[in-house]
Amino acid sequence: MHYLISIIGLIFVIALAWLVSSDRKKIRYKPIVMMIVIQLILSAALLNTKVGLILINGISTVFLTLLDYANEGVGFVFGGIANEGEAPFFLTVLLPIVFISVLIGILQYLKILPLIMKGIGLILSKVNGMGKLESYNAVASLMVGQSEVFITVKKQLSQLPAHRLYTLCASAMSTVSMSIVGAYMTMIEPKYVVTALVLNLFGGFIIASIINPYQVKKDEDILDIREEEKQSFFEMIGEYILDGFKVAVIVGAMLIGFVALIAGINHTFDLLFGLSFQQLLGYIFAPFAFLMGIPFSEAVRAGEIMATKLVTNEFVAMMDLSKVADSFSPRTLGIISVFLVSFANFSSIGIISGAVKGLNEKQGNVVARFGLKLLYGATLVSLLSGVIVSFVL
Repeated sequence: MHYLISIIGLIFVIALAWLVSSDRKKIRYKPIVMMIVIQLILSAALLNTKVGLILINGISTVFLTLLDYANEGVGFVFGGIANEGEAPFFLTVLLPIVFISVLIGILQYLKILPLIMKGIGLILSKVNGMGKLESYNAVASLMVGQSEVFITVKKQLSQLPAHRLYTLCASAMSTVSMSIVGAYMTMIEPKYVVTALVLNLFGGFIIASIINPYQVKKDEDILDIREEEKQSFFEMIGEYILDGFKVAVIVGAMLIGFVALIAGINHTFDLLFGLSFQQLLGYIFAPFAFLMGIPFSEAVRAGEIMATKLVTNEFVAMMDLSKVADSFSPRTLGIISVFLVSFANFSSIGIISGAVKGLNEKQGNVVARFGLKLLYGATLVSLLSGVIVSFVL
């Protein structure tokens, strides 16, 4: 029965993208079907095979070891600030981002990361039927982050038409940065984080190919990456340390604001209507949760967490999920976890349009105009990833 619901869910997500397509005649279904098949194979391999288990355990061990190293630095500076047995979120989850950021900087400095991004991007472009720039951008967004990625393609930014710019922004919002993957792994199971990263990479192209179909001509299929300014090794280290700390502080500030705001809105709704704002959103999102393969008995509570992610961010939603994880079945927990691993939320519209505007004001205004359509597409990517996982769990 759950296979039938998953098939209906898959058709439903594709249909939602098709309804807002800019030009349905240009949609190329062959690469879309191919990428969906690849998603199914990869999710089954990662979650249901010994090789996949070994791979995920290896990746999660690397990140958890890096978090241990990071905690050495955090403990040295903030040791004793917490009571015995307590683990403040900012110290244990957010501050390790600083160390991960430094490692990304080192890999960038040694030219290892750009090589990986170009190589994977080139392979992706053969599969997705889109340009080299779009494929590189999707991989680079995963490696360096949704706002920083636009710096690397600054040379081409002013020359891009709106339809190509949409794809670049959609892939940036559909994935997450490697610098905060370790933080996610402290809140949800690492295997779902890794699986979501892979699925979203292809899912971004699937949804963009339907909502925003086009074909890049050979003379337009150019990848011109901006080289970083020459710095000494220790200048680079210092810059990435500060960048990582800024990310940790910004995420912390957003959590304070969003959690407080949601608490206030929930209380107000409870006084006026006898149910919280999140419970109301849960009923609205319950059908979507059901079509992702979640049993209807758990769909309302799952819908609350999905809606929380959309209106706040993935960190707030993951915190809520960790509080009620024991009340969900393992299958439901896996589907929701995969859904949460992306930057698809309202605040990301401002982050992405602001990042582009900082590099090119005209293009930033273009991004702001299709902001809601961008969020719509990125949310469909998360729904698609959840549906794909429901086939194999």
